[in-house]
Amino acid sequence: MRTVNAYAAPSATEPLVPTTIERRDVGARDVLIEIRYAGICHSDIHTVRGDWGPITYPQVVGHEIVGVVAEIGPEVTKHAVGDRVGVGCMVNSCRECENCRAGMEQYCLKGNTGTYASTDRDGTITQGGYSTHVVVDEDFVLRVPENLDFSKVAPLLCAGITTYSPLNHWNAGPGKKVAVVGMGGLGHMAVKIAHAMGAEVTVLSRTLSKQDDGLKLGADHYYATADPKTFEDLASTFDLIVNTVSAVIDLDAYLGLLRLDGTLVNVGAPAQPLPVTVFTLFGNRRSFAGSGIGSIAETQEMLDFCAEHGIVPETELIEASYINEAYERVLSSDVRYRFVIDTATLAS
Repeated sequence: MRTVNAYAAPSATEPLVPTTIERRDVGARDVLIEIRYAGICHSDIHTVRGDWGPITYPQVVGHEIVGVVAEIGPEVTKHAVGDRVGVGCMVNSCRECENCRAGMEQYCLKGNTGTYASTDRDGTITQGGYSTHVVVDEDFVLRVPENLDFSKVAPLLCAGITTYSPLNHWNAGPGKKVAVVGMGGLGHMAVKIAHAMGAEVTVLSRTLSKQDDGLKLGADHYYATADPKTFEDLASTFDLIVNTVSAVIDLDAYLGLLRLDGTLVNVGAPAQPLPVTVFTLFGNRRSFAGSGIGSIAETQEMLDFCAEHGIVPETELIEASYINEAYERVLSSDVRYRFVIDTATLAS
């Protein structure tokens, strides 16, 4: 076992604190990663505060991880010492179910092993990227292209793939009208990626306070949802709506913005149920869907796509000691648009 520095939540109500955790020895097909940067995701906050159910404490979160390979097991073939690599939201799956065999391990029928707050193969609880090192099976380690800014790339491992996957699945591209609900950590990535795919992109945000940012990042149009006229003007307009907000919205109002056979896909994950009127779906043969993260193969595809198009998140680099303040700023939407922890500040 290896003892490493980390930042952990001691309970659902206390601030995160410096600590140490144990990492397993490097197995035959394992990769030891010296973490350089870790993104802060809203999911981290939901998890440690118990919004999605009880977890085991102390808990180290963080599933947007990039670093350098420090050691490999004797059977590793996909990565070498010194490689720039990343780890996203999962670190294992059963490898045997129908979905895993189809290369969709994110939808493992037995439940994939999350990067944190999950039961690992040895029965321990997985601990995430707010730490200096992590040991991961080589099949769940991703290659980070050299031309991506290493200090900014970490949020692609969650925010990037969470928005890329539905845009890819529902064929966002030339001739398609795509709306992005919310202009935050997920939303700003959806705008960048949908624009690079060639779609006509509209941001639907509560106010126009981030309009300049949205247009600069690739949106063609920007509307305030606080204005009821928005829903009148945009009725039956979009082929795809990607809802990135982790709060309850009026689904029926947004579904009314879909054209024939349009889809509203939720990637934000509110703790409360989202009610929908079935009759709203009947009109225009609308669909309401959900999308999780992508597979390992699709995540690598996303990283390569972002490298090809020069896409990285808009980030603010922080020291580990600032994590608790960063959480409060995330909750008050006071970040443009993603915090990234410099994990070198965990070393002392």
